[in-house]
Amino acid sequence: MKWHSRTSRTNGTIRGLIWPAVAVLTAATACAAPASSATSPKATAADRSAGARAVAPAPRTSATAFGGASSVGVLIDPDGEHFCTASVVASPKGNVIATAAHCIQDSGSADAYLPGDLEFAPGFSGRGKGTYPYGRWKVGAIHLDKRWTEGDDDADAADYAFLVLKPDAKGRQVQQAVGAATPDWASPPDRRVTVVGYPNRAHNPTNRPVACTTDTRPDPDLPQTLLMECAGFWEGTSGGPWLADYRDARHQGRLIGVLSGGDTDSESTAALFDDRARSLYDEAAAGQREGPAVP
Repeated sequence: MKWHSRTSRTNGTIRGLIWPAVAVLTAATACAAPASSATSPKATAADRSAGARAVAPAPRTSATAFGGASSVGVLIDPDGEHFCTASVVASPKGNVIATAAHCIQDSGSADAYLPGDLEFAPGFSGRGKGTYPYGRWKVGAIHLDKRWTEGDDDADAADYAFLVLKPDAKGRQVQQAVGAATPDWASPPDRRVTVVGYPNRAHNPTNRPVACTTDTRPDPDLPQTLLMECAGFWEGTSGGPWLADYRDARHQGRLIGVLSGGDTDSESTAALFDDRARSLYDEAAAGQREGPAVP
């Protein structure tokens, strides 16, 4: 299997040095309990009623233009270019986003983006440099799994990262401004998902996100990894959310993983969120950091 990532770095390199956010991952208890440790705004009776009436998107074989979730956006590099997709994950402080680990660091490499290098632009779109309807949020901390940072044999199962954002100039957290999807740490591998991503400009001159609703299955070549078949997820879509039970912008379902790559342009993979992903998320949500501090 010839796995490849879907980043869209303009210079082909990443800069800086980042320490792993997790020095040692301890075994967590099985996550048969709540699907998320996050807190999110309580749904009103009207919201629940609307959610029950909302119809899930029909399955497709190719991605189409998407405008259904302002919580999905792009990562911006120091040159002002977008190169990966990310999305807001519901958290108690409302300041956590998820993306692919390889968007931050090549597995086992010392080179990585530092928090101060990156910004997150939710709802980004538009030709040229694009527009930022919800602004650009500075990254304050990066959390990567030790398996990824050390290049372990099972690093592909840890191709996810949780980034902590700083408040904007108004003092708001990103979740307050654009909403969030609730993470699911115990999802089965066979799910119907809506996957969202931002292809690079060569395939997406208007910088609009694309999405595809399809069914997942376990990847036979990569343990703890999901596989979907849907064309149109070009470079730049890495880190895009895999949302189970998505209905519409107000009913985003549950985040079960992020796009990590694929072996063809019509097949994409994602590391399925599990107890280790939850441990990493919990540290990001709590603002914890192990090992030497990241500038």
